[in-house]
Amino acid sequence: MFPQDKFKRVTSRCTSALQSCHHKISGSSPKARIIGASALFLAAFTIGAAGFAPAEPDLKDAPVNPITKELALPDLQQQISALEENAQYYVNEEKVRTGDTLATLLNRLGVDDQDAANFIKSDTLARSVMQLRAGKRVVAQTDQNGDLVKLSAMLDDGSDTLRNLVISREGEYFKADAVPATLERRVEMRSGVIFSSLFAATDAAQIPDAVALQLVDMFATNINFAADLRRGDRFNVIYETFWQNGEPVRTGRVLAGEFDNAGNRYQAVWFNDPGNKGGGGYYAFDGKSLKKAFLKSPLAFTRISSGFSMRMHPILGKWKQHTGVDFAAPTGTPIHAAADGVVDFVGQQNGYGNIVVIKHWSGYSTAYGHMSRFASGLRKGMKVSQSDVIGYVGMTGWATGPHLHYEFRVNNQPRNPLSVDVPNNQALTGQQLKNFRAVAADMQHRMAMLRVPGAPDVKLAAK
Repeated sequence: MFPQDKFKRVTSRCTSALQSCHHKISGSSPKARIIGASALFLAAFTIGAAGFAPAEPDLKDAPVNPITKELALPDLQQQISALEENAQYYVNEEKVRTGDTLATLLNRLGVDDQDAANFIKSDTLARSVMQLRAGKRVVAQTDQNGDLVKLSAMLDDGSDTLRNLVISREGEYFKADAVPATLERRVEMRSGVIFSSLFAATDAAQIPDAVALQLVDMFATNINFAADLRRGDRFNVIYETFWQNGEPVRTGRVLAGEFDNAGNRYQAVWFNDPGNKGGGGYYAFDGKSLKKAFLKSPLAFTRISSGFSMRMHPILGKWKQHTGVDFAAPTGTPIHAAADGVVDFVGQQNGYGNIVVIKHWSGYSTAYGHMSRFASGLRKGMKVSQSDVIGYVGMTGWATGPHLHYEFRVNNQPRNPLSVDVPNNQALTGQQLKNFRAVAADMQHRMAMLRVPGAPDVKLAAK
């Protein structure tokens, strides 16, 4: 609060001023009296404000209470001793280079350990380090003297289960183990445009070849990749990749795909219901199976050199009905079974050369002529599945160049394989369809993000 003595001095001065103003006002004109009255009011307000205005605190008399606390400083000598007792390890990472020897690889890894080198050379499993492809990652852990403590790398043994080679020191000895790799699964989304070929487009979009081949398999019953592709066709694909320690290890399955071909849009999503003992498959987004009974082409990439029509026979030199479709392709190109069935004939037949005939159901059969050779172990009576390799392109029999002569027969009567109508497999129903829709909804959302705004309109192809 305002000090009492100061307040008395201020009020005394203000009182004197007010009395002086009062005398002056009483003898003045009306206008002067009004102005004077206002001044008196302001002065009185000032006296009240002075009485209640807080004063600045005086800190010179404030009590001071010092606090003292001792802080324990770390014992540096104890820390140094602890570090000396615990062994120090160093980790180095390198990639295998073309022309690497064991010595050069270990040297780059900082390993100076002859015992370790001798073990790697003598142990069958450990020796696989030197069989790694260029670019493979190798990690080594060493002590301060360069002695090997642990070395690890992913094995290239071609097995379905990915494994890591681990070489570790146990006392004075080493041991080598192959342990299952712990992989991180990622889902990648890519899109591309056809300008020249499918593989050129997938390369430009940084899509692995394994994914491109899966795209062909997915849409092989709807798109003939030998003849149907058009410049400007678009595709979107969602697929798995597997990583270890931040590096891609392998490509997984295509989870969904979309292909815009010649104004039609074909869509597929992978679905494997746990209750389906037959395994998974690709379906349209409405739950209908994308897999038709027959492939549109027994070859993945080729061109049609002769169609199903009357033609001048290149060898006989006369007009003759061509009862199949010829697909030109290099010698050795794999030939796939167009549908599930049983091998009815394997051997040579006149102008067909090496030929395979497969019986299907309801009077359907297919024939594949001019093969250079048959698939290993193929024989009459053997069951084959759609897309199984049954032979390889050649030019045996009456052929002027390497190609596949493909016939589609109904009750032994030839039909045009490019126009014959065949049904799809059975669609999903009931609980399977309900489970499928949950998977399809996620993939549809992802596909929507991949579509390019302003791209040409396409219609959803009828399944």
